[in-house]
Amino acid sequence: MADPSEARATRLLRRMGDGDVAAADELLPLLYEELRSIASRHLRNERRAQTLQTTALVHEAWLRIGGDAEREWEGKNHFLRVAARAMRHVLVDHARAKRAGKRGGSNARVVLDEALAAFERDELDLLALDEAMGRLSERDDELSRVVELHVFAGLTLQEAGSVLGKTERQMGRSWDLARGFLHRELVRGGGGN
Repeated sequence: MADPSEARATRLLRRMGDGDVAAADELLPLLYEELRSIASRHLRNERRAQTLQTTALVHEAWLRIGGDAEREWEGKNHFLRVAARAMRHVLVDHARAKRAGKRGGSNARVVLDEALAAFERDELDLLALDEAMGRLSERDDELSRVVELHVFAGLTLQEAGSVLGKTERQMGRSWDLARGFLHRELVRGGGGN
C-alpha cells in the first residue's frame, strides 16, 4: 500500500508545477521533518565553526527550489533529491563567502557521513568536494545522483536504487565507481588533509 503522505506530496508537487502557489504552502509542512533530517545530516558533517543552523539551511534551500514553481516534479523523492542538492549548494556558497571574507583564509571543511568516510576518513574541503561532484556530474550524471542520494540525502543504497530504478547490485557498482572517482579527484586536487 502506498504511503498517503507520498501521494499527497506528489499531488502538491504537480499543483506547484502547474503554478499553484498555495500548494507550496501546503507542501512545506508535509515535508519539513524530512527536509530537516537531510539538513541535519549535512550540518552534522560540518566543522564546529559552521554558523548555519538546520532551520536556516532548510529555509534557504526551500527558497532556492520553491522559487522554481513551474518545474516538473517527478514526485516526492525527486523533490527531496533536489532539496539535498540545493542544501549542498547553500553550504558551498556559504563556504565561499566565508573564504572571501577571510581574504583567502582557510577553506571551510566538511567530514562526510559514514558512507563517504568509508574511503576517505579525513576532513575534506567542501569547495573541493563540490568541484569534484561537478566533474563527476559532467562525466556521469547518474553516478552524481547516486552520491547525492546516498551521501547528501542519507538514503541507503537500496533506497537510492529504488529512486533511480536500479538493483542493489547495480547500485553497489555505481557507488564503487562514484566513490573511486571522487577519491581520485580529491587526492589529485588536494581536497583531503
